[in-house]
Amino acid sequence: MDFKNFDIKKFEKYFSKKSSEDLNRFLENLPEKAGHNILIAAGVIWALAAGLGLYASIQTQELITVREKLRETAALTPVVPKIQNKGIAKDEVEKFVEGAKNSYRGLDIKANGSTIVVTGARTNGFTEFREALGHVQNGGDGWRVSLEKLCVGRECHKNHKLAASLKVNRVSVEK
Repeated sequence: MDFKNFDIKKFEKYFSKKSSEDLNRFLENLPEKAGHNILIAAGVIWALAAGLGLYASIQTQELITVREKLRETAALTPVVPKIQNKGIAKDEVEKFVEGAKNSYRGLDIKANGSTIVVTGARTNGFTEFREALGHVQNGGDGWRVSLEKLCVGRECHKNHKLAASLKVNRVSVEK
């Protein structure tokens, strides 16, 4: 559309006094020309549309209120660190086991990945067995040791009267 050649005089007929009288006359004669049932149906449709608009605006306002409360709640929630267990390198576990074998000669200590297995042939070596388990518990920096299997005496296998399997992980704290 070219605004330089725009002629406003073409639109004057729509804004004249005669046009408003024509609109008034049309609205007054509408019930006779369209029928009362159609006007009632149109009124009902307009009322339903207005009701739906009101309902939508109320629901939108409630949604805004709930969203504000949710933001306030999220702002008050503290940041909780996430603790994870990470496997320890096999070399580190094997190095620890070699040192423990020299300290606890009456026990058989083996590394199986990140698991340390401590076994003993007789129950009279229980104190040494208990000390070896404590040594593993305090073994390395950041180690988290969990006991997978423990048996003493008749509960154990025929060859071993003392046995423990300890899983070693490293604790990792992330935000």
